[in-house]
Amino acid sequence: MAWEEWERLKARAADRQPTGTRVNQAPAQGPGTGGKRDLVVRQDDLGAVGHEAFVLHGDLAEKVDIAGAGMDSGHAGSTHQAATALSTSNFTMGAELMTTLTVWESQVKAVRQACAHISNHLDFSKKLHANDDAEIAAEIARRDGTALPASELGKYFK
Repeated sequence: MAWEEWERLKARAADRQPTGTRVNQAPAQGPGTGGKRDLVVRQDDLGAVGHEAFVLHGDLAEKVDIAGAGMDSGHAGSTHQAATALSTSNFTMGAELMTTLTVWESQVKAVRQACAHISNHLDFSKKLHANDDAEIAAEIARRDGTALPASELGKYFK
């Protein structure tokens, strides 16, 4: 390819490309744009979801622990004991039962970790936003120290 041909192809490509910046995003759909809000969360909602995640975490530990159920002196649960007994008696189901137990334990652990993460995150979010609200309230006040109502704040943003 000759140098002139290369320059001509570059110029043609540049003509096809817009020179402005384009941002790939969905159109705004919030207040003031004609769209409706699709997510509203209140502090009570966060607390309730966080509490339920905490309760579920505890229930999972108590009620679905098939590995620890019927534990013997060697700290092997009844399912583990059954798998060992079946394997010792040359039943292939023993190894399969042990695999099932291992997968079950792994899945329960993953769900418990997710519940703990949700609970901790929502507790953190609730405290963080409460602190933010208190800080904003302290910064935005009338000269006499009383809180400035939101309706008065709206005048400044019009």
